[in-house]
Amino acid sequence: MTNSQLTPGIAAGRLAAGDYARNFADIAPRLDAHEARVAADRCYFCHDAPCMTACPTSIDIPLFIRQIATGTPEAAARTIFSQNILGGMCARVCPTEQLCEEVCVREVAEGKPVEIGRLQRYATDTLMATGVHPFVRAKATGKTVAVVGAGPAGLSAAHRLAMKGHDVVIHDPRPKAGGLNEYGIASYKTPGGFAGAEVEWLLKIGGIRVEHGKSLGAGLTLDGLRADFDAVVLAIGLAGVNALRAEGEDLPNVLSAVDFIAELRQQDDKSKLPVGRNVVVIGGGMTAIDAAVQSKLLGAENVTIVYRRGQDRMSASLHEQEHATSVGVRILHHAAPVRVIGDGAAREVEFAYTEDGPKGLTLKGETFRLKADQVMKAIGQTLSGAPEGLTLEGGKIAVTGAGRTSVAGVWAAGDCASGGEDLTVTAVAEGRDAAEDIHASLMEAAG
Repeated sequence: MTNSQLTPGIAAGRLAAGDYARNFADIAPRLDAHEARVAADRCYFCHDAPCMTACPTSIDIPLFIRQIATGTPEAAARTIFSQNILGGMCARVCPTEQLCEEVCVREVAEGKPVEIGRLQRYATDTLMATGVHPFVRAKATGKTVAVVGAGPAGLSAAHRLAMKGHDVVIHDPRPKAGGLNEYGIASYKTPGGFAGAEVEWLLKIGGIRVEHGKSLGAGLTLDGLRADFDAVVLAIGLAGVNALRAEGEDLPNVLSAVDFIAELRQQDDKSKLPVGRNVVVIGGGMTAIDAAVQSKLLGAENVTIVYRRGQDRMSASLHEQEHATSVGVRILHHAAPVRVIGDGAAREVEFAYTEDGPKGLTLKGETFRLKADQVMKAIGQTLSGAPEGLTLEGGKIAVTGAGRTSVAGVWAAGDCASGGEDLTVTAVAEGRDAAEDIHASLMEAAG
């Protein structure tokens, strides 16, 4: 098991065989045709639609919902994919309750928004099921672009560049493309190998080659890429994991929540995955929620998320927090880890109560302990492997405009780039916009 040793508190197969299939089944099954028409009929088709403004990819939401309402979901999907080529995944994982659905007129007036996310999934799934790719490549330009990273930003950039007629090579260190879509999202949100199927469908545009086992510093250099390609897109994500800065965090059974989720995502037989009896997850974002919920679904008896600030400061949406508590996860606020305790492996975590005041976060004198035979760190990730010569801003690659870096001919997009939120949908938008800027730059240079 990733970064863990099997101890008496950690075991596989805690549940009956049938429980795993039920626990990790699709959390929000696709609407059928009738359900989709009924849901679409609730839309007011606003002229100045606030939902469009709230969508990072600016999908024409009223248009695609009208197309569903008139019985043409394939046309609706083309409307979605024209702005967001990973619209199928975003329909599953995008925090719509904080974005488009939060500002829906129905939500404001009635407290129940149009189900934009589920309607988007219905449309995109319908078209993807036909196996048809909705776009055709433009005439070949003779230009080549290297994309480093096969996550949402990299895939989005690659598709848009290929559609414009450029030849694209994606470099990625992992054996599967998809980035966080493949390795970092809770299994019950994207069951059935959807992430991989979406990548295969995206690549049908043609003109894209994926090379695995390569990353900056491991087979690739920025100077080499700039010499071999007409443009470079860095979409390397955030690979580093922040430290707890607590005594004992190097003990066995203290692991990265990101690694735990990745291992779970790649395991077909969930009954083979060991999990602790008492699991403590430290953090307040989506990674913390996904790790905690899945620990519970694997059979952990007690799962607790501990966050150093108040509920209103958690980056995980209220919807996701409520889902976690509904499956039995406990969430504690205003506490920070000061020590992991154990003899040979983690057994307890000591926390200090915190106070978030004008001078920032301070630790109070009072402490408490939680039993923990498995501790997961979900306190954010950092940029790792950025090449020298690039200007950084706030620990990320500094960009201006549509992803232009301080180095000529090099763009950056997604979580590794400064600005924006660390969301799949934002990464898709940034990759798309960088590709459009690259295309304009290459065509201008070509005369």
